[in-house]
Amino acid sequence: MTETSPATSPQAKPRSFFAALEFDTRLIGMIGAFVVICLIFNLLTDGRFMTPRNIFNLTIQTASVAIMATGMVFVIVTRHIDLSVGSLLATCSAIMAMMQTVVTPEWLGLGLNHPLTMPIAILVGMLAGLVIGAFHGWLIGYLSIPAFIVTLGGFLVWRNVAWHLTDGQTIGPLDENFQLFGGINGTLGETWSWVVAALAVLGAFYAIFQSRRNRVLHEFPVKPLWAEFFMGAIATAAIVGLVAVLNAYEIPTARLVRIFEARGETMPEGLVLGYGLPISVLLLILIAFIMTIVARRTRLGRYIFATGGNPEAAELAGINTRLLTVKIFAIMGVLCAISAVVASSRQTFHSNDIGTLDELRVIAAAVIGGTALSGGMGTIYGAILGALIMQSLQSGMAMVGVDAPYQNMVVGTVLVLAVFIDILYRRRTGDKT
Repeated sequence: MTETSPATSPQAKPRSFFAALEFDTRLIGMIGAFVVICLIFNLLTDGRFMTPRNIFNLTIQTASVAIMATGMVFVIVTRHIDLSVGSLLATCSAIMAMMQTVVTPEWLGLGLNHPLTMPIAILVGMLAGLVIGAFHGWLIGYLSIPAFIVTLGGFLVWRNVAWHLTDGQTIGPLDENFQLFGGINGTLGETWSWVVAALAVLGAFYAIFQSRRNRVLHEFPVKPLWAEFFMGAIATAAIVGLVAVLNAYEIPTARLVRIFEARGETMPEGLVLGYGLPISVLLLILIAFIMTIVARRTRLGRYIFATGGNPEAAELAGINTRLLTVKIFAIMGVLCAISAVVASSRQTFHSNDIGTLDELRVIAAAVIGGTALSGGMGTIYGAILGALIMQSLQSGMAMVGVDAPYQNMVVGTVLVLAVFIDILYRRRTGDKT
């Protein structure tokens, strides 16, 4: 240990290459696990797992659970749990489906596929999610009913509310504009995907150097410039690689012909186009960015992690933990509604079983991503990576031919193992949170 303090030596040189990069060892471990899973299933499926088509499908299948997992991080960080997210998703999906097929055409006279049908349905669905989530938070925060009991009741109530709203029927097809959020029916295309990639790369470098600037201003230790550029290069490679793979998934010729015919045009001979970035994945990226900003840059985020770390101290510091609980569950409700948009639009209709077991997948994603059940610790990117790891396991096992019951057994085992590894990690690093 050197006696020089960080405050007096902001440009102190790290001792090694990896120390200079300041890698998050948990993140590296999760990325390593994801890579190993992909390589194993790619070998078992004779190279079919890592094709552009399967990677495209993997991203759109992950989006719905990953969106809710970003909110579950806040819930678990504050030492609560939400067992109702799958049922709440179903209720929001049913409300939006009825808005599109009954309310807007029969009450408002707009008709299916009207330009206003989609935004009205989504706004009403998000409002419903907000109100229900805030109600859960009020019961937990102000009436002191344990979150486990409140959301377990919500798990039973909202699933059956969704059934009642639709009389147990499948509702569809949904509005064509609404279906753009489903993945295959809504992508940016190759050109706009590269535009988004360029903006994302610029954003990554801006975030890196803004973080460096803040460290310098507060006289904290900073990385060498080469380490900053190296991290930027890694981010660039990941962004460009993902977009390149998604653009490589070609739209079938028959589908292209139908698209041109719908425009009253003739498809040029030999035209080949890629799907590009799905709108649902772009939505996930935007939500991840917003939730990360909330967690790291806002008073709300600081209050959430302070409360999770020590609720009693947070109250003594003047934090209104009851109102904070209402806000957290309201955010969770809105995210459930957004996930309902993605999930129902992907299958182009609302079904009674939509969101079934999603509550367990969402909790598992957050925990596998490093969110501590004891509270006070968690990351948005970790939860998204946890969702991706789980979906990769399930998709890979499905491609290999593993039956659904065995898939759930494997995911359950991975969840327990992930928590055990997290406990060992914290013991080694001395982290008691």
